[in-house]
Amino acid sequence: MSDHKAQGRRGGRALLGIAAAGLLAGCASGGGVQQEPRPEDPWEGFNRKVFAFNEVIDRYALKPVARGYRFVTPDPVETGVGNFFSNLGEPRTVLNSLLQGKGRNASIAMSRFLINTTVGIGGLWDVASRMEITGQEEDFGQTLGVWGWEDSRYLVLPLLGPSTLRDTGGLPADMYSYPTTYVEDDETRLGLTALRIIDTRAGLLDQEALIQGDRYAFIRDAYLQRRRFEVSDGELGEDPFASDDFGFDDADFDDAFAD
Repeated sequence: MSDHKAQGRRGGRALLGIAAAGLLAGCASGGGVQQEPRPEDPWEGFNRKVFAFNEVIDRYALKPVARGYRFVTPDPVETGVGNFFSNLGEPRTVLNSLLQGKGRNASIAMSRFLINTTVGIGGLWDVASRMEITGQEEDFGQTLGVWGWEDSRYLVLPLLGPSTLRDTGGLPADMYSYPTTYVEDDETRLGLTALRIIDTRAGLLDQEALIQGDRYAFIRDAYLQRRRFEVSDGELGEDPFASDDFGFDDADFDDAFAD
C-alpha cells in the first residue's frame, strides 16, 4: 500500500475509532433510549436537513465519480495527486503556525514545502516524510481555537459538510492562503479544485465501512473530537495564547439557525 493511502487510512480509522468509542459508550449508558440533544449541536434540526441534502449530492454525483477515479487511476498516480495537494497546504501551515507561536512547526512546514516542491518534483513525491521531516497541519480554524474561541458549535455546510462556527469563520483565510486560489486561468483553477475534491472523496471510500448506526451522529462526533485534538495538539492543558476576552460567541448566531 502506498504511503499516502496508508496514512489516510490510519488517520481515518483513528478518527472514526474515537467516534465509535463515544457512540458505544452512549448506547451503553442510554439503554436504547433517545438521548438529549448534544450541547455542541443545538442546531441539529437545521444541520440534519443540510446533511441529508449533502448525502443526496454525494450518493448520486460525487461518490460515483470518486469510484470511477479510483478505478481508472493507478495507485502511484493517485498517491502523487494526493501528495501534490497536500504539499500545497504547507504554506497555510507555515502561516498559521506563526500566528499560533509555533515557530518549530512553521520551520518544519517550510522545509517540507521546499524539499517536496524541488526534490519531490512539485510535491508529487513526499520526500520530506521519507527524510522523517514531519509536523502538524494547521489552519485558521485551529488558530482561532488557540486564540480562545473554544468548543464552537457544530455546523453542517451545504456541499462542504462538517464544520463549526469557528472553522467556518476561518474558511475565507484558508481559501486565500491556498496557492490554487491565485491561478489566473479559470479553467485550470476550477480543474485543480475539482481534482482535489475528487481525490479527497476517493480517499474516504474505504473508511465508510467503519461508519455504523446514525451516520449524522457518527460523523459529527468524529469531526468534533478530531478538531478538539488538533486545536489542543493532543494536550488537555490550557494554551498560553488562549484568552477569555476573545471577541466571538457562538450564541450571537442562534437566531440565524433557529428551526
